[in-house]
Amino acid sequence: MGPRHERREEQHAAFEAFVRARTPALTRTAYLLTGDAHLAEDLVQGALVKAAEHWHRVETSPEAYVRRTLYTQQVSVWRRRRGVREHALGAYDAAAAAGHDPDLRLSLVEALRRLTTRQRTVLVLRFFEDLTEPQVADVLGVSRGTVKSTTHHALARLRVLAPDLADLVEDPA
Repeated sequence: MGPRHERREEQHAAFEAFVRARTPALTRTAYLLTGDAHLAEDLVQGALVKAAEHWHRVETSPEAYVRRTLYTQQVSVWRRRRGVREHALGAYDAAAAAGHDPDLRLSLVEALRRLTTRQRTVLVLRFFEDLTEPQVADVLGVSRGTVKSTTHHALARLRVLAPDLADLVEDPA
């Protein structure tokens, strides 16, 4: 075994460690983006395959690469599926919600089910992933104005759909 083979083994081990450590968090994000557990798993698998193919380039910052891949793949799906019925959010990763008010969680999940994929994606990126408007615009390949408008409309819709969430739903504009 030469140094090249050893390096390949190290990269393989690093990739496997990343997958084991980060798959649950990546899957939660993908679920919030897709609204469907099976689609979320498919989205994560696709992103991890791309990361594996380019690991030698992305191993210094794999999380950023995989998350960006999740977002861009979801945007591609959402552009291809225009006019197709949306998937509703179902119960997913109840352990992540431990310690939270179950009634509040149910209200939020029900309200999110009724948002469009685009609205849900923008809210996930802005408030779950804590990206700025310019970062969201860059990730989604849209203008900053589109991000602002979509955020505003999504939050307004959440206020109507779930008035009991009013304290959580504040328009940052």
